[in-house]
Amino acid sequence: MEIKRLEPDLRWCETATHDGVVHVAGQVGPAKADIVTQTRGALAEIDRVLALSGTDKSHLLSVTIWLADISDFAAMNSVWDAWVDPNNTPARATGGIPLADPDYGIEITAVAALP
Repeated sequence: MEIKRLEPDLRWCETATHDGVVHVAGQVGPAKADIVTQTRGALAEIDRVLALSGTDKSHLLSVTIWLADISDFAAMNSVWDAWVDPNNTPARATGGIPLADPDYGIEITAVAALP
């Protein structure tokens, strides 16, 4: 089966699609912004790459959210709750971990089905 890669680069691609499943690379929002702005930006990027891959957030299967500071959990959730499709919530995990670039407070990966 063919693997389709969206916006491939030297180290990664934005999505890799295989057998009806879209795997989304870690998405971030604007560097050095507050967690609400970064979360909105990361989720907007997920919307963008899902659309370019032929699907949308209503087809999300799972999401993993990494927070550089776990005390940002409530603020991140306020943005998440406004964004997520309430009729099609994905499996989700959230953890606190130092991110590779200290200018980012959040990174989100996702897996979605094609419709």
